[in-house]
Amino acid sequence: MAPVDSSIFDELESRMGRYHLGRRLRLQVDHSMRFFGKGYGRFHWENSVILPVVLEYLLRSVGLIHRGRRNAIDYRLVKRHVLLRNLPRPFDGFRILHLSDVHVDGIPDGGEKLRGVIRELQFDLCVITGDFRFETFGASEEALSGMERLVEAVGCPCGVLGILGNHDFIEMVPELEALGIRILLNESVRIEKEGAVIQLVGLDDPHFYGVHSIDKAFHGISDEDVTILLVHSPELYSEAAQAGADYYLCGHTHGGQICLPGEIPIYTNAGCPRKYTAGAWRYEHMAGYTSRGVGASGLFVRYFCPPEVAVHELRCVPR
Repeated sequence: MAPVDSSIFDELESRMGRYHLGRRLRLQVDHSMRFFGKGYGRFHWENSVILPVVLEYLLRSVGLIHRGRRNAIDYRLVKRHVLLRNLPRPFDGFRILHLSDVHVDGIPDGGEKLRGVIRELQFDLCVITGDFRFETFGASEEALSGMERLVEAVGCPCGVLGILGNHDFIEMVPELEALGIRILLNESVRIEKEGAVIQLVGLDDPHFYGVHSIDKAFHGISDEDVTILLVHSPELYSEAAQAGADYYLCGHTHGGQICLPGEIPIYTNAGCPRKYTAGAWRYEHMAGYTSRGVGASGLFVRYFCPPEVAVHELRCVPR
């Protein structure tokens, strides 16, 4: 990775605050914490060098490695109608493209097939709920190059919003934003249409780094505002509902990535009940959706759990 201009930390500190920035940086450089983070997750297998090697050997030995790699770029398109109470009428039919866990530098075809899928879709806003790169540490140039090509395929009126995941370093933020991805660091953005407003709120990673701040992110947001919350993992579902989020979009789990027939995950890598780890769910008044992810982690294979590209169409509740 090229040397980082230290001046970027001054700007990041003004956005995140010294505590959250310092916490993230300490965990990024403290390799003794590699398997045990400070967030909701406990043991982080995705940081292991040995486990993917062992898994690849086993899959090769039974002749399944090539099928798993083909599966990992066999994208499933998910289209959903999402009823939201108090949704302003001008946003009825507003479409959000949701990508998560892109791990773009690990995609075998460099993202060519994914870009083709996206170009065929119609949407107003794109959100990316973390994990832009494949590794959890080291250089990010290849991932940034892959994201540049991906963003070129995402042409939409309201642009691209994103958050960081447990694979992403804070130093990537200026470069991701230079590509046209506005990264929300416990921040919010107003989306306006015909005089009406909805709020997009984004939290920093709660799973490994534990640097999320709901209070900071929701500061200044009215209880009457319809709020769509971007979080890397589903683990904050209870706190998010209490804060007043209307729709919770996340990823991280990959839906299990390697599942039993029927998309039954062997392991979800999330500190929450399994009903929140894939697809649509609800908690109290709040709707939620956990993406099965675009990419794959550790080893770029999938079984009984296809990668997905989701389009969420917001709809007003019929009167």
